[in-house]
Amino acid sequence: MAKIFVTDKDYKADVKVFLVDRDYKADLLFFEVDRDHKAKGDELWYFVDRNQQADTVIYWTDKDYKADLKVYKVDRDYKAKWKKSHALLSRIG
Repeated sequence: MAKIFVTDKDYKADVKVFLVDRDYKADLLFFEVDRDHKAKGDELWYFVDRNQQADTVIYWTDKDYKADLKVYKVDRDYKAKWKKSHALLSRIG
């Protein structure tokens, strides 16, 4: 499951993430689900309110060169996938 908590401090994050503006620039295409039980693998994310509930803690960075992972939010769950081989593959969810 990919239960995600967003922190406001980069040093508290497991992964620093940059949201790109085009899908071809991304390492991972993700889809935000509306229920925690729908969060599956690395691609389907459910955002939680508490750090203790999360599988992964992320920090949204404002510069792509500061990021461990570049992501693009897709509008359909079936479009969510890894675009490239990556060190974080199977480690988010």
